[in-house]
Amino acid sequence: MNKYSKRREALLYHAKPTPGKIQVVPTKKYATQRDLSLAYSPGVAEPCLEIAKDVNNVYKYTAKGNLVAVITNGTAVLGLGDIGPEASKPVMEGKALLFKIFAGIDVFDIEVGTKDIDAFVETVKNIAPTFGGINLEDIKAPESFEIERRLVEELNIPVMHDDQHGTAIISSAALLNALEIAKKKTIDVKIVVSGAGSAALACANLYILLGVKAENIIMFDKDGVLSSERTDLSDLQKRYAHGKAGTTLAEALVGADVFLGLSAGNIMSAEMLLGMAKNPIVFAMANPIPEIDYDLAIATRKDIIMATGRSDHPNQVNNVLGFPYIFRGALDVRATKINEEMKMAAVHALADLAKEPVPEQVNIAYGETRLNFGKEYIIPKPFDPRLITQVAPAVARAAMNSGVALNPITDWDKYEEELLERLGSDNKMVRLLTNRAKTDPKRVVFAEADHLDVLKAAQIAYEEGIAHPILLGNKELILELKEELGFDADVPIFDPKTKEEDKRRMKYAEIYWQSRQRRGISLLDAQKWMRERNYFAAMMVNEGDADAMVSGYSRSYPSTVKPLMQLIGKAPGITLIATTNMMMTNRGPMFLSDTAINPNPTADELAKIALMTAKTVRMFGMEPVIAMVSFSNFGSSSHESATKVREAVAYLHKYYPDLIVDGEIQTDFALNPEMLKNKFPFSKLAGKKVNTLIFPNLEAANINYKLLKELYKVDSIGPIMLGMEKAVHIFQLGASVEEMVNMVAVSVVDAQEKEKRKKMTTK
Repeated sequence: MNKYSKRREALLYHAKPTPGKIQVVPTKKYATQRDLSLAYSPGVAEPCLEIAKDVNNVYKYTAKGNLVAVITNGTAVLGLGDIGPEASKPVMEGKALLFKIFAGIDVFDIEVGTKDIDAFVETVKNIAPTFGGINLEDIKAPESFEIERRLVEELNIPVMHDDQHGTAIISSAALLNALEIAKKKTIDVKIVVSGAGSAALACANLYILLGVKAENIIMFDKDGVLSSERTDLSDLQKRYAHGKAGTTLAEALVGADVFLGLSAGNIMSAEMLLGMAKNPIVFAMANPIPEIDYDLAIATRKDIIMATGRSDHPNQVNNVLGFPYIFRGALDVRATKINEEMKMAAVHALADLAKEPVPEQVNIAYGETRLNFGKEYIIPKPFDPRLITQVAPAVARAAMNSGVALNPITDWDKYEEELLERLGSDNKMVRLLTNRAKTDPKRVVFAEADHLDVLKAAQIAYEEGIAHPILLGNKELILELKEELGFDADVPIFDPKTKEEDKRRMKYAEIYWQSRQRRGISLLDAQKWMRERNYFAAMMVNEGDADAMVSGYSRSYPSTVKPLMQLIGKAPGITLIATTNMMMTNRGPMFLSDTAINPNPTADELAKIALMTAKTVRMFGMEPVIAMVSFSNFGSSSHESATKVREAVAYLHKYYPDLIVDGEIQTDFALNPEMLKNKFPFSKLAGKKVNTLIFPNLEAANINYKLLKELYKVDSIGPIMLGMEKAVHIFQLGASVEEMVNMVAVSVVDAQEKEKRKKMTTK
């Protein structure tokens, strides 16, 4: 993708369909005049009076307790520098988005138009009553230190400059574990730091709290080593000004145990690394280019323990591991500040979490057989769902133990349940899905690549590393569209109708004819069908010329699925093909089956659909909790539709007793745990969170998933084909680019799974 196209895409993302990335959404009913009279005048007077009596009631009657301000003056924005408050707003909105999706925290971004410390501090203090916490962001040093110090002292709500403390907390957790693996003690290690800005100083300060001696930290900035002879150092930098004047980075690294890089790319050579002590620890966190290339470092020292700021290498030091959960814990106990005890609690919670067995969902997301504590796994992964239940409670406990919590937690089990509920509203599944696809991208045929949106989906899949596209369609038109999109990658293009593909087409036709000649297909028929894209694409997958295919954007589902059924067929041991849709609801992913294939399945077929869906749910790292839904509850109707669901459940209970499945049950009872527990405590679903619905017929399943999709704007991935021998999947007619990219990721993950099973069966 050329620079112009990337720029255009970024601008369109922020501009359309609505400018910006966040909005305010009401949390109360507002449909009637009565609702509005409670929301505003005259009803609103009552909570106002209660807060006037006791200011702490503001947490009871308003959103203050879950509202954080992300505040900047735009003087040190990412790698852009001093670009001003208005230009910093997209970044602050992005930070707001991360708070919401990782910890369920609401955010107002505030851009302050002053560089004066006194004016900035006064502005924040004046607006502080609105918020439960303050996240300072992208403020240049040394002003950032003074601003944070004063606000921490003068406000009674949590304040943290994440640029400093976020990196310090995450890297401290990594350091603790790296030292354990290297069998070194904090009190003995010699650390060399490249960079002397706010993040580097905060890291060094926290390392000292871990037990590192200040005199064992040698620090460099762009002008060289920090020494007592320097006259240009800030008071905070002078703490680390004990290097010898004239010392080079290479000299300082001789015999060093740890290198911390928060500076610039490629400033550390292989020779410098070779000079370090045994089992060197290297945190090269300059982005996007680390201080030393990861592959070079690993090749140079087999005993190295390395972390970077990049997601494509092990041990990513990512602030998102910290700030959402630190503020979550602080807000939930109404902490008056984020103190050193709370930061250290976060450090130890992160370090300890990396030593615990990793959930299968995380292994799947990162394409790992088994993530284990060791040199390539010293800190948790950003997608680990346990972060919110490990870090937030640790921070909350530290706030309580250090005396800064105004609303102590008494029921920790209930608190963990509340945290998990917050996590459920965050649809991480798409990120998990695409991340997993990227670990082993496959060759995916796009059978309708001469449609602009399909080609755009192929482009995104290619540029994001999700898949290796193979484009089918009118070659001349595809090339024109590629130029229009700025899709300049050299990817294969095939047009089944042209003479150029005669040889391949005839080969495919012969194979097809051989397999169907006793079922009414002539060689001439086979040759004719191979001019059709879906037949041609299916044969590419069948013959190993591609790993997966996607189609259906411009054609009806039945016409697209027919060639797949004829050419690909069912997986071994499978007698039924079905589909499921993964719906990204506010309670987490929900799987709905069968949404596209079987009009009126029998009891036996319903059981098979449930088993295939369960297998797919596990493919996404989730344990299936299945409700077989009906208009009836546990025998309340003898209608044949309810009876077949009941029979399917009886079969599953008998032959698959470990599967969490029950029914027949009405949808509201299936999705409302309290109703289910009170009315049907005997159910296998009681006390469980249902994530899979099996419908009694195609009509019900299709109507429900499309109703959710359109009425509530629930994102849908699917229909996902179940039971096929190869990874072939169908877009919905007129699917959006985003939906198609998600289906490509599904097809890649499916191909990965099929390849894995094939290897296991051939061993």
